[in-house]
Amino acid sequence: MTPYSKIIGTGSYLPPQRVTNQDLMARLALDGIETSDEWIVSRSGISARHYADADMQSSDLAVEAAKRALDMAQLAPNDIDLIILATSTPDFFGGFPSTACVVQRKLGITNECAAVDVQAVCSGFVYALATADKFIKSGSHKNVLVIGAEVFSRIIDFKDRTTCVLFGDGSGAVVMTASEEPGVLATKLHANGSYGDILCGPGRISNGVLEGSAFMYMDGQAVFKLAIGLLDKVANEALQLAKMDASEVDWIVPHQANIRIMQGTAKKLGLSMDKMIVTVDQHGNTSAASIPLALDVGVRDGRIKPGQHVMMEGVGGGFTWGAALVRM
Repeated sequence: MTPYSKIIGTGSYLPPQRVTNQDLMARLALDGIETSDEWIVSRSGISARHYADADMQSSDLAVEAAKRALDMAQLAPNDIDLIILATSTPDFFGGFPSTACVVQRKLGITNECAAVDVQAVCSGFVYALATADKFIKSGSHKNVLVIGAEVFSRIIDFKDRTTCVLFGDGSGAVVMTASEEPGVLATKLHANGSYGDILCGPGRISNGVLEGSAFMYMDGQAVFKLAIGLLDKVANEALQLAKMDASEVDWIVPHQANIRIMQGTAKKLGLSMDKMIVTVDQHGNTSAASIPLALDVGVRDGRIKPGQHVMMEGVGGGFTWGAALVRM
């Protein structure tokens, strides 16, 4: 019998440095850039975010989230036979060694399990979860550690008030295992490279020299308009694959990019915001980490219960988007 894949542990970690809108206003004022708490909150819903210290890398955040997920799953590190880590801010330029391999070493995993990074920006965790689901259902792997980890504060331009106020650092993780009971009910992934220029990291390295900008670029209005339609569509595609109706969804755990995008998605699906896990107000946009961070919050505070149906969905640079419908 082909096994199902099921989430049996969640974990998350935020670096200790909490940066409020007031803190950010003071920082920007040093460069003569004006903003306000009202301006930030009204456009994004964000009141605070966390920044990693200079000596903290994505792998450090990932390890802490992974330890918590493993503890909930009651598994030891060497029980893991595959690590899939989603990040746009890897520990090393060029992405090698992969941050997943660094996490393997820092967790003390000695069984030589496969470890790989996935790059789909803010959709990265959904891409990684869908990949893990396929590996488990193939029968080739039993216990997979899926992580989203980011230090986006390293690549935002603090002279651009339209984007620098949006992003934060953090990590979230889940442990997925082979199960006789359905867990992941459906996944759907998409990409359209023709939209690559509206959300990107445009810099390139040539002969050891940076060409272009080292900072991320985002056309906020273009992303906003595209995201609402795509999230609604992909969520419905996942529901169709699972032969379910939106009314059967207990919780939406979306990418925490912007409260207005999240509200628009809930409205299009005909679901109340009371069914949505919202952490963007305190975490900001943590890219690939945002969905597993929010999922862990909902699990640990008791809102998300075993047996409930959870819709996870996100959009990211590339342009990428995807959804996963899961029974917890």
